[in-house]
Amino acid sequence: MTSLPALSLVFAAVAAPQSVADLERHFADFLDAHGAQETIDSGLLEQVDGRDRKTWHRIREDEVAAVAAGLAHLEARRLVPEDARLVRAMRTTFDELAGSGSMAPSRKCADGASTKLGVDALEEALYACFDEVGNHIRFEGREVTRSGALQMLQEIGEPKRRQALFLAMEPLWRAVDGDGNAASPYRRLISQVAADPRGAETSTAGVASVLGVEAAVLERWLVDVLEAWRKVNPAGKSLVEPWDFRHRYARASHAVNGAIPRESLEALNARFARDLGADSRALGIRYDLAPRPGKAPIAYADAMRIGRLEKGAWRPAIARVSANYDRGGLYTINELVHETGHAVHIAAVRTRPAYFWPDTLFMEAFADVPSWSVFDPAWQQKYLGRAAPRADALREQFALVMLDVAWGLFEVRMLRDPNANPNAVWTHITQTYLGIAPHPEWSWWAVRAQLVGNPGYMLNYAAGAILTADLRARTREAIGPFDAGNPRWYGWLSENLLKYGSSIEAPELLRQFLGRPVSPEALIAEIESLR
Repeated sequence: MTSLPALSLVFAAVAAPQSVADLERHFADFLDAHGAQETIDSGLLEQVDGRDRKTWHRIREDEVAAVAAGLAHLEARRLVPEDARLVRAMRTTFDELAGSGSMAPSRKCADGASTKLGVDALEEALYACFDEVGNHIRFEGREVTRSGALQMLQEIGEPKRRQALFLAMEPLWRAVDGDGNAASPYRRLISQVAADPRGAETSTAGVASVLGVEAAVLERWLVDVLEAWRKVNPAGKSLVEPWDFRHRYARASHAVNGAIPRESLEALNARFARDLGADSRALGIRYDLAPRPGKAPIAYADAMRIGRLEKGAWRPAIARVSANYDRGGLYTINELVHETGHAVHIAAVRTRPAYFWPDTLFMEAFADVPSWSVFDPAWQQKYLGRAAPRADALREQFALVMLDVAWGLFEVRMLRDPNANPNAVWTHITQTYLGIAPHPEWSWWAVRAQLVGNPGYMLNYAAGAILTADLRARTREAIGPFDAGNPRWYGWLSENLLKYGSSIEAPELLRQFLGRPVSPEALIAEIESLR
């Protein structure tokens, strides 16, 4: 790995930065130290740039103290508008990362039973359930991970076995939602989140503002998207059982999964990225994909170090990807390409440290720009040597997208009315729009860690699908098809979209890139093409 720079203050006592420029230097050192410590804590490496966890932790603590003091000092002063915006940007990122910030569980799942936990502790406890329980699902005499179980629901041919696997996830549902009463861990959590002003970042209004619309408009868009799906997939007289939904729409996986064994994932992913002009090896991206105890229970990408100027030259960011893959398949390669989309986005940023991290919704939407390609027959034929019919592939793709949209709408409605019964809210959404048979006796919505680790986050995936369709359409218009690779892809997107980080406010950046406001029309048109 390329060496990280020597940080300005390693073990010395740190005085409060007096200027925005001085604060930003400390902030950059904090982000580097945070990324290094998190990399070591993830289990990927024992050292980063020759420094162990203890050393990086001490550096990080010094920089936390310096940045906290500098923010307090500068926020009390009258600043010119640009300096004030820089300080606000650093405050937002610092508040998110200055605590633990770790993606690995930091509490025990059993802690969630305590009615004395505040919102942060309760989030951490319920998130831990996705490792302790979710990654140890007992089925037919063996353990499978949550991600593996969801893919197996696509693959298993016998309905009774699918039902048995579905019900094998009940311990996870119960860990999250207890008996489903008003005192359940999830219902206590969502009530606290809805009442917490810090929830504004992941509120419906916050996400909607990135798309340049009001919260009510975004909720209507989500309903419009689900309604479009319902119209092209009418339930008729027979509703599908929840354990059968994924299998019904997984014909593409049935056709191609044999060509995507677990051991092929990294090579397939690397080849596609290289064909897009985003060579993951050249970019220094590190992958950690095998399950192990105590590891973060979700797939994610993060920065090992940020990109920044060093002695007048740009030192690029280095990203890493973490996941728990115990099987291959189309479902898994889609997720891996999504996480690689995050990683190449991180590597492309060319802006000052205060603006390094882009908006969350924008990042999630962009990551699906390449990942949706794996459902295209052109991608499958080139990289797998076989392809599903286009209608089957797109129907599977959008069935999975519609689940994300349903979870996003679920969070919108739970945050608006935290006293509502989540099983009833989920049952109404899935029965009305996805044609799934009602089972309000089960909390089967509780299979996504984001619902408890960061309530409101699923809305980024739901709204992100609208933006993804727009970004893909604009990119095809500019450089031509890219589902089977296009060497112009990464360079063009880096220059026109990715390099800015958050230096341009997301709504303005998206308007500049698209040449118009964001709209659900592209996504709805793709869904309607399935008629």
